[in-house]
Amino acid sequence: MGGLLKLSNVIDRINLAIGQLTMWLVLAAVVISSGNAIMRKAFDMGSNAWLEIQWYLFSAVFMLGAGYVWLKNGHVRIDFISSKLSKRTNTIIDILGMLVFTVPLSIILVWLSWPVFERAWVSGEVSQNAGGLIRWPVLLLIPVGFAILTAQCVSELIKRFAYLKGVLPEPFTVENEKSDEELLLEELQAKAEAEDAARAAALRAAREVK
Repeated sequence: MGGLLKLSNVIDRINLAIGQLTMWLVLAAVVISSGNAIMRKAFDMGSNAWLEIQWYLFSAVFMLGAGYVWLKNGHVRIDFISSKLSKRTNTIIDILGMLVFTVPLSIILVWLSWPVFERAWVSGEVSQNAGGLIRWPVLLLIPVGFAILTAQCVSELIKRFAYLKGVLPEPFTVENEKSDEELLLEELQAKAEAEDAARAAALRAAREVK
């Protein structure tokens, strides 16, 4: 299990680096999208190439970031069900979901999408739009993205099996970071405490005046 956990750690580090890269891709997409809108509205100028770069970047964020989201345990869950189950039960459900659905589907999509990329690479396929971009980079994102997701699933399976065996205290990567819900709860509690303190101070002041 020690060797598998080392492998899991390597995969996690790779996806962490990829996730940080996708954050910059989001910024690039926002800047390019804003520039395109300004040029189109203010100067009546446009470029299909720059428009296509926008959805290339969006595709990159979506495909390359899937493994990072899995690493951060940020994927969508049915909370009103999972919150009623024990951590061990949720871990078993995660394992079954990955083995039955996520890993097989990801492998199938890598297998099916690679020839599509390969044909675009060999033929030099270009967008049909005037001034459009070559297509193979965005098509390559499909097999690469699902390969990254498959690798992260392997890492998550290792961690969950290690948790079930009592090797790890948690079934997924835990960082010293609080969720948005926890931060919101703390903010509301602090606000309530501040309001209570203000009311108490007002009452004391009123009593002193009397």
